[in-house]
Formats: sequence, C-alpha cells, structure tokens
Amino acid sequence: MASNLTRKALLKQDKFTVEAEHTVNFLSEHRQEATRYGVIALVVFAIVAAVYYYRTSQHSVRQQVLGEAITLSVAPVATPQPGSGPNFPTQAAKDDAVTKAFTKLSADYSGSEEGYVAEYYLGAKALDAGKVDDARKRYQDVADHAEANYASLAKLALAQLDVAENRIPEAENLAKDLSDHPTDLVSKTQANFLHAKILALSKPEEARKILLQIAGEKSDVSQIALTAMNDLPQK
Repeated sequence: MASNLTRKALLKQDKFTVEAEHTVNFLSEHRQEATRYGVIALVVFAIVAAVYYYRTSQHSVRQQVLGEAITLSVAPVATPQPGSGPNFPTQAAKDDAVTKAFTKLSADYSGSEEGYVAEYYLGAKALDAGKVDDARKRYQDVADHAEANYASLAKLALAQLDVAENRIPEAENLAKDLSDHPTDLVSKTQANFLHAKILALSKPEEARKILLQIAGEKSDVSQIALTAMNDLPQK
C-alpha cells in the first residue's frame, strides 16, 4: 500500500507544489469568502506537506500511520471498483474518516513531525468548518514547535488568516520572517509574493516594487507577478 501511495501521490505532487507555492490570494473585504477561499490552498499545502514528509523520511510506525491517513485523504468519492484501493460513497463519509485518522495521529504521536503534519491538516479542516479560532490555535502550535518546513507552512496559513481578519501588521511580520528564513516548502520568492499581496491592500507602490523584482527573476512565478501588478491601482 505504501508504494502505491507514493507512486500515486507523487504523480500529483509537482502540480500541487507549483500551485501551492506560488498561488496566494487574499479576499479581505468579506471575511467568510476569504476564509473559505483560503482553505482550498491550505488543504493543498497539507497534502503537499504530508507527501513531502512521507517521501523523505525513513520508514517507521509513525510514517506508516501517516501514509494510511494520506491514502484516505486522496481516496476518491466513487462507486467501489475491484483493486482500486479505498474509496467512499459520499464526501461526508470521506471527511469523517480522514478527520478521525488525522485526529488519532495527532493524539497518538503528539510532538512528533507526523503529529504536526496531522495538526496542520486538522487546522485546515477547522478553517473549512468556520472554526477560525481552532484553526489559528492549531497553526500556531505547528508554527511554534514543528521543524522548519512545516512551521513555515503554518506561518503562511497564519498570515492568510491575519489578512482575512484585517490584522495587517501581523501578516506583514510573518511574511518578512518567511522571506528571511525560506524553506523547501515556502520559498523566498513565495514569501515575497505574499508580502506584496499584503502591501497591495494599503501600499500598492511598495507592492509593485516587490512584484517587479519577482517578475525579473524569470522564474515560474514571474508571469503570476506580472498579472498581480496589472491588478494594482495605476499611478
């Protein structure tokens, strides 16, 4: 099952990684819309983080449990097919099973990296359910205690929440910290793009300077930066 998981999950990882690392949107005018929109990216980050950790870690009981939870999270909602692996009759049934799996992982292996991956995922699910305070608590725990890669993902999530709740100075501080301390899962370019999107709300010219620099890097996010520049108020 583990090899099956790895093969299928990694086929999706490249697309997930590109989209997750370079697509950060902020809808601050309507908190509910911003929160709901943000969770799409956050759930993707959770899957990317889990797959990344599973791929690069040595095998252990904890990784096996994490792998099983990941398998459930990517399982289809469809009519069962022979030999197709786990699937669910409804989305509600899948959500319930996945949440239980990650909750047990978080409880049984609290303080481990697998536990923090589970905690991150549960934060995204709490946000999806409108439990913003619970989501923030879980993300903060990961940001404060997990290793650098997963801590950076949690900080990115917290910055998105701060923007949605109009806590702009806090969001800026997180973006600067992420830019100063890039990781494999949150690059310096992504952090700078995040900072620019935050500044676009009140300081569009400063945002323009950052986006112009990103566009000049000729990376896979250059076109996104150019598009974001076009969305800024004109001089």
